Order: sequence, then C-alpha cells, then structure tokens
Amino acid sequence: MAHKFLHNFLSDLRVELLDEFDQNFERKAFFDQQWKDTKMPNRRGSLMMRTGALRRSIMASSNDQQIVFSSSLPYASIHNEGGVITVTEKMKKYFWAMYYKSSGAVSTTKKGEARNTNRNKTMALEASYWKAMALKKVGSKIKIEQRQFIGEHREVDMCVVRVLDRNLKEFEDFIYKSLKQ
Repeated sequence: MAHKFLHNFLSDLRVELLDEFDQNFERKAFFDQQWKDTKMPNRRGSLMMRTGALRRSIMASSNDQQIVFSSSLPYASIHNEGGVITVTEKMKKYFWAMYYKSSGAVSTTKKGEARNTNRNKTMALEASYWKAMALKKVGSKIKIEQRQFIGEHREVDMCVVRVLDRNLKEFEDFIYKSLKQ
C-alpha cells in the first residue's frame, strides 16, 4: 500500500512540475526570476521561444524513487545553467549563413539603395550582429546567460507540499472507507 502511495505521489508530482516548468516559458522567467534579454538587436518575443523546440523537448520520467527531468536538445543545459561556449568553425559557418540571410532580406529601391523602413533598419542591425558573431575567431569564448527553466525553487517546494497534501488526503479517505466496510 505504501508502494502504491509513493508511486501515485511521484506520478502526480511529475505532472504538476512538468506543467510548472512549461509555464516558465510563458512567464519568460524561472518563476519570479526574469530571464535576461537577448543581445540580438530589436528582437521581439523571448529568445527561449523562437521555435518552441526547447519548450516541447522537456520530458519527465518517474519511478518509485525519483523524478528525472530531461531534454533531447544539446543546448538545453547551457540555457538552463548558463556558461561559456567556444566558437567552432561550424558555428562560424552558421553565423555567416544568418548574416547573409538577414542582409539579403533588406528591401531596395529600383536604384539598388536600401529603403528607409523600420523593417530594413531592424534587418540591418540583425545583419551586423550576425557579422560580428561570424568574425569571432575560432576558439574565442561566448558567454551564454542563464535562463533557467527547470530546477530548485521555493515554488517547486510549495508544489511538492500541495501534491503531498492532496495525496495524503486521498490516502486518508481510502483508509477511512476501508475501515468503515
């Protein structure tokens, strides 16, 4: 009976915490700790929600002893924990590709001059950002700010207490009904 209680508790907690961690993407924060803004100029929305792939990749599994949260994406941990990455040749190729993509999106007049529009200004700023990234030397370091979405927090502790209270109440009701029969 204790085994079933623990199994149900961990299963319920897994669902609740997975939902809470998912909500961090809506909050653009780790509960009450706002994520740092991106250094990309004039970008709307959250860096963590460009495609939604990171949010969708969060998984949780539980057994009778623990809950494990994970992601299949290799960049999940650097965003969650922050840190420093080293520029590689492959990264430089990506940065150049993004530079050409953003600079090619600038609309021009019949004379070939860039139009003076807000969109063009944004694309020019974005292109200059990607060019600066592409010009970094292989082996140089890039600091990735922490934008935590999973981990320990007082809200997690409160969620554990809520789920435990609910499960204890269900267990108590079960015992009461069993003794009544």
